[in-house]
Order: sequence, then C-alpha cells, then structure tokens
Amino acid sequence: MEKTGPIQAGMAPDARSREIGQAALLAMAVAGGIAVANIYYNQPMLGIIESEFGDQPITGMVPTATQLGYALGLFLLLPLGDMVNRRKMIIGQFVVLAAALALAALAPSAGILVAASVIVGACSTVAQQIVPFAASLAAPEKRGATIGTVMAGVLSGILFSRTLSGFVGEHAGWREMFWIGVPLALIAAGLMFVVLPQHRLTSTLRYHQAIQSLGHLWKRHPALRAATIIQAFLFASFTAFWTILALYLAGPKFQLGADVAGLFGIVGAVGIFAAPLAGWVADKRGPHFVVWMGAGLTIVAWLIFGVWASIASLVVGVIVLDFGIQSALISNQHIIYALDADARSRLNTVFMTGMFLGGAAGSALATLAWGQGGWLFVSLLGAALGIAAFAVKIFHHRRHSPTVVGQ
Repeated sequence: MEKTGPIQAGMAPDARSREIGQAALLAMAVAGGIAVANIYYNQPMLGIIESEFGDQPITGMVPTATQLGYALGLFLLLPLGDMVNRRKMIIGQFVVLAAALALAALAPSAGILVAASVIVGACSTVAQQIVPFAASLAAPEKRGATIGTVMAGVLSGILFSRTLSGFVGEHAGWREMFWIGVPLALIAAGLMFVVLPQHRLTSTLRYHQAIQSLGHLWKRHPALRAATIIQAFLFASFTAFWTILALYLAGPKFQLGADVAGLFGIVGAVGIFAAPLAGWVADKRGPHFVVWMGAGLTIVAWLIFGVWASIASLVVGVIVLDFGIQSALISNQHIIYALDADARSRLNTVFMTGMFLGGAAGSALATLAWGQGGWLFVSLLGAALGIAAFAVKIFHHRRHSPTVVGQ
C-alpha cells in the first residue's frame, strides 16, 4: 500500500501524489460526505422544528440560512485553501462545524438556530476544500479517478442525509439529529488529522488579493469559464427536476405523497457509482469526452420525462439524469484542476459558486414553468438547459484546442 504519512514541505503537489494511499483517499471521501450532509439535515425536519418554534416565523428561514452560509463559505473560505496550510484548515473547519452543530442543538430560539445554521452551512464547505486537496495529491493520469472517489463520498452524504435526519427527527427529535452531527464532525476531523499529509503553501497572496484574483482567474482561463457555465446550466436542469418532482407526483395523474418523492432520492444512488466511473473514463478518454456525454445524457433524460409520462419513465429518467450531471461535474473539475496547480482552491471557488448560482436559477425557472404550463413546460425547460450546456461546449471546442489539457 502506498504511504499515507506526512510529505516533506517544498515538494510540488503532483510530485506528492504517490504519497497517498487508498485508505487515505477513502477517509477523505467519508469526511467529504459527513461535511456536505449537514446542509440537508434540516430540510426533512423543518415541520418538526416549526412545531417547537411555531410562534417565531423566522423558523422557516433555517434551510435558506444554511444554503446562504454555504454560498458565503464557498466564496469567502475556499480561496484560503491556496494561502494557508490546507490540512490545518480542513481539521479546523470540522472542529468549528461541530461547535456550530452543538449550538444548533442547544438553540433556545429560532433566531439562534438560524444564526447557527449560517455557520453550519459555511463550515460544511470543508468538503470543497477536500476535493482540490485530493486532486493535488493525485498523479495527472489518475486525477479523474481520485476526484471521482472523493465526490462519490460527497454524493453519498447528499443522498443519505435527508433519509437519516428524517428518521431521527421523527423518532427522536430534531435536536438529537444535530447532536449526532457533532461526533460525526469530530470523527471526520480525527480522520483528517491521521491521514492528510503536510503540504507546502501554494500561494503567497494576501486574502484580499486572493479574492481579487478570482476575477483574474475567470478572465485568464477560458476553460474555467466554459466548465463553470456548462455545469451551471446542467445543475440548473438538475434542480429543476427535484424542485417540481413532488408537485408533479402529487398532481391528478399520480396522486402520490411526498414519501414517494423521497424514494426517488434512493434511485439517485446511481450518482455514487457514476462519479468514480466518470473519473476513470476521463482518465482513459479525456474529460472533454465525458462532458459531451454528460450534457447529452441530460437532454435524453428530459426527453424521457416529457414523452413517456409514467412512474417507470421517472425512474429511468432519474438514473440517466443523475449519470449525466455527475459525470459532467467530475470531468469539469478534472479540467479546471489541471489549469493551475497553485490556485486549485480558488478555481474551485469560481466553479462551485457558478454552479450553485445556476442551481438556484434552475429552481426559480422551474417554479415559473410549472405555473405556466405544468410538467410539459418543465420538461422543455430542462431539455433547453441541457442543450444550452451542449452549445457552450461546442462554442468552446471551436475556439480553443481540445487537445490541450484544461482547454
């Protein structure tokens, strides 16, 4: 097995790739999943929380506060990964996350819970610190598979967090779920303390310079612009589906409850397998091929949704959609991490911020489409977003040589 111990300072990131083994990589995947799960714990429990703080309307802001905190963390914390000791920062974020979860569990009022939720969301971005760190430890020819493995852990956290919190919230209480999150965060901190290697700082920029450099990175790298815009369109298509699914199932055609809508999240487990598979294909065929494939699968999924109106079509379509979105995500990350080894955290800041802005827009547009024309309009919207992603890839392909890594 490859070494997992500390790495000497001053070694180039890619030269260190042989120092991390599969056990350490698995630990990073687990920690990433634990981190991102915290964003979604409150969603299934919101009704239970509101029943306790019923006289405080601000309670309904808890999910929004968590997402806002995550967005702020992406923009304000991710650039630090290029400027400080990334190992210490990851461990420190998990410790602060545990404290924020404890504050949420003890919250005497909805206002305190909302404030704690902002901190929880911001600290949960530690998952996006782990991904570029893993990429920096991978040999170039294995970078796709490495990113895919860690992202499989992140996707697992997204998938199973709602199921876990819904069960715990219903049978034990919402505070107990946050208390469970405390030792999980500390366990993740311990795992990272044991397995993460030391590394040299990749940038001597000051913080305000790092924030300013985000715009420079955007201007300097057309591949970053293309990857971000493509993934924003694809993630918008993804959130459009999940925003409207419960409403569609509850309609006169199916008359099914929210519990059935929740079961489609289990179908989304295919994304766990799509991530490492997409990374492997990206290493063999190149990440650009997988991005083309992901955008194409997204369009196919919406054709299935729109033409074949049945539960079976939704199941098949979810599998195709999940494979498409996650495959493109892994490959676009593969592309941007190859652009500048000294700016991977800042590159990820730009990419993930753009992606989540796209997701928010997709949710809003889907709500509008549903109100104007029902599921047909939503299907047309989802397909159009996939086509837009495909078009951006075509435009970028024609203007920039696809034979150059990262371009």
